[in-house]
Amino acid sequence: MLLDDYTQGDLKKQLITMAVPVSVGFFFNTMFNVVDTFYAGQLSTEALAGMSLSFAVFFMLIAIISGVSTGLSVLLSISSGKKDVSETKILTASGMLLIMIISLIVSIAGYIVSPSLLYALGARGETLNQGAIYVQAIYAGAVFFGLNFGLNALLSSRGVTKPYRNFLIIGFFMNLVLNPLFIFGYFGLPRMGTFGVALATIVVQIFGSIYLLYQCKKILNISYESFSIKYYKLKAQFDILSQGLPASLNMLTIAFGIFVINYFIYQFGDDFAIAGYGVAMRIEQLALLPALGLNTAALTIAGQNFGANNYDRIRKTYNESIKIGVLIMTIGMIIIFPLASFLIGIFNNDPRVIFEGARYLRIEFLAFNAYIILNIGLSILQAIRKPHYAIWIGIYRQILMPVLLFNLFGVIFGWGLVGIWWAIVTTTVTGALACLFFVRYELKKLDA
Repeated sequence: MLLDDYTQGDLKKQLITMAVPVSVGFFFNTMFNVVDTFYAGQLSTEALAGMSLSFAVFFMLIAIISGVSTGLSVLLSISSGKKDVSETKILTASGMLLIMIISLIVSIAGYIVSPSLLYALGARGETLNQGAIYVQAIYAGAVFFGLNFGLNALLSSRGVTKPYRNFLIIGFFMNLVLNPLFIFGYFGLPRMGTFGVALATIVVQIFGSIYLLYQCKKILNISYESFSIKYYKLKAQFDILSQGLPASLNMLTIAFGIFVINYFIYQFGDDFAIAGYGVAMRIEQLALLPALGLNTAALTIAGQNFGANNYDRIRKTYNESIKIGVLIMTIGMIIIFPLASFLIGIFNNDPRVIFEGARYLRIEFLAFNAYIILNIGLSILQAIRKPHYAIWIGIYRQILMPVLLFNLFGVIFGWGLVGIWWAIVTTTVTGALACLFFVRYELKKLDA
């Protein structure tokens, strides 16, 4: 079912119309995480450091199921562009089953290995204990994360982005209420501490699954019959995996990159540096929200036009997305630099945490436009069924260059933590330049 045809019409208007609900939704999703970070900081610096470290372990869950759902979304966008109703039904049933199976496997594996991963990152004592409590609880609810990613893929591939936005907004306010309720044990509930942070998140995800199922039924006319075994095709699942696994592997390299960063932070810093970095990452995520909205819009529009063989419109989608993104991110850069210390101080008033977090932000903001070029470029490459570039760029950005430059800047040059921050900027900018070259190269080949 094709609700909106993005193969024609005002491209700039379509990009903005689709991107704004996504960006608004992810703003509230990031604020959701900000609330978690805020309450963790109220518990203790160890709780804040433990949750900051657990982000890398938690991100592995998101990487796997998000990548597969991206593969499903791309193929659904292309089939929508071709107006192939039969293929759309097969992809819907096969894709959702695949996502649920993968989510269950990841849930079990993640629950078992996550404490060991935190230990490998350098967490010890109470920091390790708090991080393990949080991330194991999150992995126990992984199936609901997977279901929500899959349902959103069904909607966004047709250009429907408001339901997921609504879920994220409602989820934020639910979390705002549930966090203190569970953490501090109001109204007769037991005081759960860090476990309460995770429990609030799982409750919100369960609500999201119910809400998005209802929206898929209402908007896309999807029912239980849509997931019938008669629509299940093993080949369709392999197609989704071939498209989605590169995206998953790229995101897993990001998770590995976070491991590497945290490891080197502990070489030059301590729990205060980890806590400052963790808070700064949340603020950085807020600044990069426009990229997330434009990613979804560019992927859907380019995917539909790829299915319709409308290649010139794909090029225009890419160029227009970059222009809009760079304009917005430049404004973000101007705001972040002078307010860095104030923003970090909202979450933790320890001078050492504020110093490290602000120092990171005042260096990292130089890479904001590079993130736009990277994310939109990878979305375009996904849409034209060239997902493998994401793997190579991810390995370059998250593994090869960090290991080289962290040692070069941090150890050999003796810059310490400052060297880590400058290495992140260097790898991001050079990775963006490589992505720019690959996109231009592949777009030129489309008419060949």
